[in-house]
Amino acid sequence: MIWTVYLSGEIHTDWREQIAAGAEAAGLPVEFTSANTDHESSDAAGDFLGKPDNNFWRDHQSSKVNAIRTKTLLEQCDLAVIRFGDKYKQWNAAFDAGYCAAMGTPYITLHSDDIVHPLKEVDAAAMAWAQTPEQVVELLKYVTA
Repeated sequence: MIWTVYLSGEIHTDWREQIAAGAEAAGLPVEFTSANTDHESSDAAGDFLGKPDNNFWRDHQSSKVNAIRTKTLLEQCDLAVIRFGDKYKQWNAAFDAGYCAAMGTPYITLHSDDIVHPLKEVDAAAMAWAQTPEQVVELLKYVTA
């Protein structure tokens, strides 16, 4: 079986690349999917549909276009890794975690211990909490064995 692992959340560090490199080095039977991680093109995803009157409607339009990809990939994945970074609040990551929980899709949270409290409900529904990409790779080694 080839596992499909959806990588959700923070886009400002190379955690995705670290997990992918670790999985490849370990020869794991996984393929990775993700939302669009280019901030500018994600924000502009719906711009070709017309220029909204204000930023609310631009964000609304682009979020719906982005959701086509996100919803589809989340529904198709076997497991999700949801990263919460230190610098920005990732409301979209929390939404993805809730979506996984509602669908019964297992997910792993990835974040530092200084944000355990605000993520207590998200972590409570997770199958595991990792603090490093290396720990995620170890979890993947175990579950795909």
